[in-house]
Amino acid sequence: MRRYIGTLLLCGVLISPILMSGCAARVYDYDGHDYHRWDHHEIVYYQRWEVDTHRRHMDYDRRSQAEQKQYWQWRDSHYGDKHHDH
Repeated sequence: MRRYIGTLLLCGVLISPILMSGCAARVYDYDGHDYHRWDHHEIVYYQRWEVDTHRRHMDYDRRSQAEQKQYWQWRDSHYGDKHHDH
């Protein structure tokens, strides 16, 4: 029983930094020369871009570099500096 408790505690220690980070990735906008936090807010903007530009849904990281560039241009023209990480 003690062996299992030690293993569970070790797993908790190893996983806690991941849980505390909020799981928000940072994505670099090459044209804007800045980072964007890829979190729930950015996903909402991204989904709106897909609808506004009549694109089928696709994960951001699967899109071509040209489409990613088009997204950031749209994003900056519609929502400015909101949710940027400098």
